[in-house]
Amino acid sequence: MFKTLKNDIPASIVVFFVALPLCLGIALASGAPLFSGLIAGIVGGIVVGALSGSKIGVSGPAAGLAAIVLAAIATLGSYQNFLLAVVLGGIIQLIFGFLRAGIIGYYFPSSVIKGMLTGIGIIIILKQIPHFFGYDADPEGDFAFIQVDGENTFSEIFNSINYIKLGSALIGLVSLGILILWGNVLSKKGKFFQIVQGPLVAVVVGIIFYILTQSHATLSIGESHLVSVPVPDGVDSFLGQFSFPNFSQITNPEIWIVAFTIALVASLETLLCVEATDKLDPHKNVTPTNRELLAQGTGNIISGMIGGLPITQVIVRSSANIQSGGRSKMSAIIHGFLLLISVMLIPRLLNMIPLSVLAAVLLIVGYKLAKPSLFIKMYELGWKQFIPFTVTVLGIVFTDLLKGIGMGLAIGIVVILIKSYQNSHFLHIEDKSNGKHKIKMTFAEEVTFFNKGAILKELYSLPRDTYLELDVRNTTYLDNDIIEILDDFAVKAKERHIDIKIVSNRGIVENPESFVEFFKLKPKTA
Repeated sequence: MFKTLKNDIPASIVVFFVALPLCLGIALASGAPLFSGLIAGIVGGIVVGALSGSKIGVSGPAAGLAAIVLAAIATLGSYQNFLLAVVLGGIIQLIFGFLRAGIIGYYFPSSVIKGMLTGIGIIIILKQIPHFFGYDADPEGDFAFIQVDGENTFSEIFNSINYIKLGSALIGLVSLGILILWGNVLSKKGKFFQIVQGPLVAVVVGIIFYILTQSHATLSIGESHLVSVPVPDGVDSFLGQFSFPNFSQITNPEIWIVAFTIALVASLETLLCVEATDKLDPHKNVTPTNRELLAQGTGNIISGMIGGLPITQVIVRSSANIQSGGRSKMSAIIHGFLLLISVMLIPRLLNMIPLSVLAAVLLIVGYKLAKPSLFIKMYELGWKQFIPFTVTVLGIVFTDLLKGIGMGLAIGIVVILIKSYQNSHFLHIEDKSNGKHKIKMTFAEEVTFFNKGAILKELYSLPRDTYLELDVRNTTYLDNDIIEILDDFAVKAKERHIDIKIVSNRGIVENPESFVEFFKLKPKTA
């Protein structure tokens, strides 16, 4: 891990600047104390980062859980009761890990994962536009289409046009220019520009701009358009921001329902992000998913014990890490320490960072996730890839992350069913002889109940007086449903004067009395 520090330290700084406003924004959108988001970010970086098997994944509070957290705090009556649910949710995640439930992540189609990345990229861009222009009515971590303030993603953008703050917009544009220049030109000019990252320069310029324009009537940036980290008066005040679970409520069934919901949603979101992050990784590392569930469960136990929000692996931070050149888990761990040190030692300095500067950083992250060239590439791969990809993107943009993925997965399953229907067998007429049609039907390697409709259609559309040759030599799996269809068809075949010849690796059989008997020596296998 220490061999790649020259890559990981600059990347960790970028991830820190991306994570800071998101930790605060997600806490605000969740109806939780602002400091709880920072606790989750710190634990996600240091604890989960150290335990995880992912080299480039970054964990922290997740936007996908904000609505669940908001409802749960209201339902359970207090934040301390909710923290107990977070701890129990972490324990349930440990159980998932020991039961090896991490394999679930491998069953999501590539088109859906790519759609998830692209959809999140578009969401990041759309959600940051109001902050970029100084309109901050909505929490920065609220990624749902219908927002906590009642507006939706697009109405918020239109509203921001009427509330553009010149100072925020100007420093946002300057920051965006710095980031583009640094990434495309200066980073290729020397090691200094590779070690010192563009986002750090943009943040420094943003702080200087804020200080110099404080007394300017037009260019000054108000406190509502700056980062807002809680500022403690001393050690006691800092420690007073931590909260602890109310274990007296452990027998409350509502606590357990929330705990299981958190464990299930957090695990699913983590597994999806792991799959997506591994696809983004230029070095193609593979994350052990069961170990990731154990790491996330441990992180949630610790986060809940000290007052933090639930944790998942987060694609926004992970993609920022990858794009900034992070190579090992040290970048995630260092970003966690940066969060901890900064909120302890320099909260007032952090509160001078304009949100429009951080919005510019996230706009670059979003663009790299949702490049137009990816849409063209997916279109060229054909409709079987393009439709689930597009549905996932639209679902995420117009609903939320998990619903969008669910919609894409549903379409992906429909595509599989259609292709299974089409590819269960090959059917062609070879010739006509002795007044009978001679037809050969060759079954595919695996024929399952998905193929029932296609096979039934072809069998019962055969004309009378047909000679059917059924070739199952290449078939390694034949579902019992298909065997029963063939058995039923054998009866109809006699009535319609259809002769059947089975060609298999066990020999040739003319007009078998029973297909079930024929295949019973080796069930389901031809």
